[in-house]
Parts: sequence; C-alpha cells; structure tokens
Amino acid sequence: MKRSINTSLPDYSLVARHQQVQASCIFKGGSAVEITYKKGEVARTRKRRVNADGIKLLLMTLPFIIFVIAFSYVPLFGWVYAFFDYRPGIPLSQTTFVGMEHFREMLHDRDMLRVMINTLALSLLSIVAAPLPLLLAIMISEVRSGFFKRLIQTTTTLPNYISWIIVFSLAFSMFSSEGAINTIIARLGLSDTPLNVLGNADHVWMVQTLLLIWKTIGWNAIIYLAAIVGIDDEQYDAAKIDGAGRIRSILYITIPNIMPTFIVLLLLAVSNLLSAGFEQYLVFNNIMVADKIEVLDLYVYRLGLVTNDYPYSTAVGMFKSVISIILLFMINSLSKKVRGESII
Repeated sequence: MKRSINTSLPDYSLVARHQQVQASCIFKGGSAVEITYKKGEVARTRKRRVNADGIKLLLMTLPFIIFVIAFSYVPLFGWVYAFFDYRPGIPLSQTTFVGMEHFREMLHDRDMLRVMINTLALSLLSIVAAPLPLLLAIMISEVRSGFFKRLIQTTTTLPNYISWIIVFSLAFSMFSSEGAINTIIARLGLSDTPLNVLGNADHVWMVQTLLLIWKTIGWNAIIYLAAIVGIDDEQYDAAKIDGAGRIRSILYITIPNIMPTFIVLLLLAVSNLLSAGFEQYLVFNNIMVADKIEVLDLYVYRLGLVTNDYPYSTAVGMFKSVISIILLFMINSLSKKVRGESII
C-alpha cells in the first residue's frame, strides 16, 4: 500500500520557494509513505539544529575559556611593571617611569648571557634527542606479543606521571655520595672516590638531558604510535607481496608516513627554544651546578621572588615571551613554505 502526502509546510527560503523534494518512508507493515516537503524548511530545521549544537559546545568549553583568560591573558597586564622603577608597597601611580631602561640593562647583564647559553644548550640537547620517541614507537609497534607491548608502553609512560620532586628523590638515593651506586662501587672495590653525578658542573647538561629523556620518552612516543596505527595496512600487504621484510617496511612505509608528525613536533620544539623548563632545574639546582643549570625561567623566578627585583624580572619575562612568539610565527611561515600547511 502506497500513500502520497503533500505537506504544506511554511517556506523560509526565498531561493528555494518553488522547489520541492520527495522522500519515501517504509514502515514495518510494508506500507510506504511518500512525503513531499520543501527544501527551505529542511534547511531551516537543519540550521536550527546546528545552532543548538554549537551553543551546547560553546557552553561546554566556556569554563576552559575563562580559565585560559584568567591565567594566560589577565597576567599580561603585569607587564606594565617593566616600564617603572617599581618597589613593593609603593603604588604604581607614585612610581618613577623609566621606559626601556630595564631592557637596556639586559644588554649589559653578564648573568643574562650565562642564562641564555644554559637555556639554548639544554633546549638544543632536547631537540637532538627528539628522534628517540619516534624510534621507541616504531620498536613498540613491531612487537608481536600483546602482553610485552603493553608492558613496555606502561613502563616507559609511567615516569611522565611522576613529579620532578620524586625524580630528584630517586636520583639522589641512587647517585649521591652515599647512594646505591656509590655503595655498590665501594663494596666491590672498583673505586675509592665516590661518583659526583648530581654535583658535577661539567656533565650537568648531559645528566639533565638523560633524566628528561627517561621521564618523557614514553609519553612522547604515544603520538607516534597513534600515527603508526593510522597507516593503511594495504601498504604493508603490498610491500610483503613485493618481498619487503620488516626493515624495508619500516624504512619505506612506517617512517615516511609518520615523518610529517615528527616535523610538526620538531618545529614546535624549535619555537619553544627559550622554554627549557623550570621545575626540573629548580629541584636539581645546588651550589656546585648553579651556574650551569640556571635557565631563563629559573632566572626570572630568582630575580622576582628571591631578590624582589620585580621590574627587571618582568622585563626578562617579556623578552622571553616576545622572542618565543617571533620564533613561533617564523616556524609557522617555514612550515607553510616546506609542507604547504601551517602548524597553528
């Protein structure tokens, strides 16, 4: 049984005023109903639904937007202190305006030069180690045993959830003069002089880089694992038919497919060249390695909260933010030229 119903719904579309569409609905009983309705009404209904969904999504993200504005944009008003000779307890209106004096002071600050060298060195070492999570992800993806694969992923990812204070406690119990390593060496009679791993200024950059790799390599590998999962299996099947083994499949299929992800993450790391970190170097800082481990964020902290030099610390923080933004846009322009698409 087939019935035709011509609905007379109001038309909200001027363009499709005389256009009509037919739709057939078949029910369980076998009867079919043809409904004729106008395109304008469908477009109107669909637009209302999209608007309602958009409002819901906006309300869901509103708390996070407020959080970002409160903690990322509102503090920018504090940059005004960089242009005044501000002292705590004195209103800003009664403070002397000094203009760019604090920024000119950075050009003659020897500590600033030392801190910049430390920051760039530690950031470049972390960039050099950037391929390690990629290699770990490839090795994990090639493991056939599901249990062993999950074990490796859990073991390598777990350190990311450990705070740097706990990492320092573990490192101190292992590498201090009376730690586990020196105790084992002394009992075996291998050396009478204890190793000074955490207090050696000549090797502090390498030690901190190794600790950073150990803590973050598993977490960073998750991104590459997701990219590997997204590779079409037909490529591996075609390579197997052509006689390619595991090594050739990795070289000619896996690596080329995840290389765009690696390039994006590498470019973002370069744009954050002046953000070497803070908490790691704060907890590992001691009098023997202070000159080599003090990075830009730690220097700003020491100027502002330890020596109470708020104007100069604000100027240094502004310098870091401005340079980071410039680097980000330069890297984004380079990505557009090389990859044909931007990263922001």
